[in-house]
Amino acid sequence: MKFQKKSTISFALLSLTVLALFSGCSENSGKTTIEKDVSVVKSLEIIHPQKDRPVYTLSLPGELKPYEEVTIYPKIKGFVKEVYADRGTYVKKGQLLAILEAPEVSQKYYSEKSAEQKFKEEYNYSRQSFDRLRQASKRSGAVASIELERASSKVKSDSAAYRAAVANTSVSGQLNKYLRITAPFDGIVIERNISKGALVGENMGVPLFSIAQNSKLRLLVAIPEKHAPSVNDITKASFSVAGLPGKVFQTTIARTSSVLRQSSRSMIVEFDVSNHPDLNGGEYAQVKLKLQRPDSTYWVPASSVVNTQAGVFAVRSNDGIIERVPVIIGGRNKDKIEIFGDLHTTDNIIKIGSEELTEGSRVTIRK
Repeated sequence: MKFQKKSTISFALLSLTVLALFSGCSENSGKTTIEKDVSVVKSLEIIHPQKDRPVYTLSLPGELKPYEEVTIYPKIKGFVKEVYADRGTYVKKGQLLAILEAPEVSQKYYSEKSAEQKFKEEYNYSRQSFDRLRQASKRSGAVASIELERASSKVKSDSAAYRAAVANTSVSGQLNKYLRITAPFDGIVIERNISKGALVGENMGVPLFSIAQNSKLRLLVAIPEKHAPSVNDITKASFSVAGLPGKVFQTTIARTSSVLRQSSRSMIVEFDVSNHPDLNGGEYAQVKLKLQRPDSTYWVPASSVVNTQAGVFAVRSNDGIIERVPVIIGGRNKDKIEIFGDLHTTDNIIKIGSEELTEGSRVTIRK
């Protein structure tokens, strides 16, 4: 009897536990069903693309280079006799940098000079002879016509020989001048690669000097293809260099290639910079350009453009149906961004775009 009573009590407790668990599951199931049935539809704010031509800022890297820079090689083969400039030397245009020594060149010049003098004397003698014969021929029968013609021919021949000798002397003289190495412009010597006694020549591949003109600098900037049309003759820029933190320099465009480089799809623009005492040339610069489009383009809030791995797009509502419009980003102006794509000023663009707004989904628009 006791065993039967204990079994009855255990069965009753088990039944109550099962009922409690079943009741809890029913309540949870009911809550889940209610939560799934309730959906919150958020209304989205729209804007219209605006056409405008604002001045916008573009930040790009640039490079400062000397206004002129040249590497000097010897024209002829010879030995270095004297060196008058070293690295860091400021030189003027035409200043003597070095003298080369080539005896065969000098000897050839003196030989050509002597030949020139010989042909000059022969030409002067034949010309004087012809003049005397021509004076004598004025008396009838004094000079045969054949003699006068022979003298005239001799003058022409000696004249041609003399001119050829002068040309040869000029060539030798020019080669002799190549032994004197001079500066092509005002600047500073940035490399010296020779010493006295060294053998140098045009085919030896070793430059004598490198000279840079740093009184004025060139600032080179590569403008991306999509911004190239915004560059004009009054484009202004400001730049800074890492070596002078906090200092900002101003400049205006000087020249442009007007042609895109195929390798980088960019256009090189140059700015002339009057050299500041702290700028040496060769530095990299961070450049800020003030640009303006030649024609009006579409501008929208930056929040309207969605940038994903699948691409860049703006979200357009067409009667409450979502459309993704592929766009290309241009410049930025404060909180606005320039875009290019299949857009119109009457389009309803979602002000705050999101990747969750999928193509073809339906939304509620808040006007």
